[in-house]
Amino acid sequence: MKGLVYISAGAPDSGQSFADWKNYTPAPAATEIKPYGEGYVALTLEGVRKHFVQDIPSDEADIVYAAQGPLAVKCFGDKITAAAWRSKPNWYIVAAQDQTIPSGVERHSAKRRGAQSLVLEISHVPMLSRPDVVAEFIAKASSSL
Repeated sequence: MKGLVYISAGAPDSGQSFADWKNYTPAPAATEIKPYGEGYVALTLEGVRKHFVQDIPSDEADIVYAAQGPLAVKCFGDKITAAAWRSKPNWYIVAAQDQTIPSGVERHSAKRRGAQSLVLEISHVPMLSRPDVVAEFIAKASSSL
């Protein structure tokens, strides 16, 4: 792996977890994350439609809802052993209208690691709502290595 492209993501530092980001107001989707079996959670249909992929057609959002896999609750508290972004060039798409991860977390993550960034006024999944822009960004990152 020569470089990293983050898309509307959070990337904790070595020794940190997602649960360590307590200085940010929780994103609206947080209230729509519900238990999904023992030790797992998933977004509700309303959470997907209103806070995850709010900028794609509802029939497509329903497919995203149906196809989502459950997320292990423990992943929020798992500490990163060695943050790869510390040793690799990295790029970052900030989703300014993200209602799943606070956009402040995204902006801070991009700035802290000195990532080459692109800010889009878009939901958490720009790869679905603006695949052309995401693909171009990834292609430029790749060609610069």
